Order: sequence, then structure tokens, then C-alpha cells
Amino acid sequence: AGSFQDAGVIQHAYNLNFPLHALPASSAQCPAWSAFSVSSPAVVLETAEDRPEAVVVRLYEAHGSTVDAWLQTCLPVKEAMLCDLLERPAARGRLPLEQRGVRLSFTPFRVLSVLLVLRQ
Repeated sequence: AGSFQDAGVIQHAYNLNFPLHALPASSAQCPAWSAFSVSSPAVVLETAEDRPEAVVVRLYEAHGSTVDAWLQTCLPVKEAMLCDLLERPAARGRLPLEQRGVRLSFTPFRVLSVLLVLRQ
């Protein structure tokens, strides 16, 4: 019932196409951990790729809406900038690092690539 956004169709599709794989582990309790989070359910973090001293994160707006979202990470980021699909930094693409993370603005179905330079 309701819209595809309300039904969580995109999340269910990812769960179907990329199932969680369980691996045997010790019986020790481990705290939950995630390298990234995004504040809006309309924004999907598609991939994060390691580069020397950096990570490239690719996100897209999936609900056909205009939305601002916060990208948060526990990684030691010293600089964030928008980059093109070839992962080259964009002119005037520097993004301010704030307490809540990096603020990103999306128009309907927009794809953004963000280069996160890490502290050593």
C-alpha cells in the first residue's frame, strides 16, 4: 500500500540482489559498526571505493525528490570534495566538514561522487 517510497522498494531490492552473508565468528560480543550513514532514506549510498589515502563514495537520489542529506562517517576525514564520475576533483567542489558530517544537496535522481581524503 502507498508509494514505492513508503513501501521501501529500493531497500528491499538491494536486500534481494545483495544478500547479507553470514560468516562464522567467535562467540565474543562485537558492537554494531558501520563506516557510513546517510540521513535521508531518499539517498542511496551505492558504493565506496578505496584509493591510496582516500575513499570515493558514490550516492544517488532515488525517490525523485529534491533533498539535502548528511553523509556521516567514522573514518578520519581531513578533506571532502565533489568529484566527477572519473573520480577527478571538481573545480570549486570542496565540501565543508561539519559536526554532522558532509552536507550534500540532491535534485531528482542526481548522482554525486564524493572524494574523502583521509588523515594519516
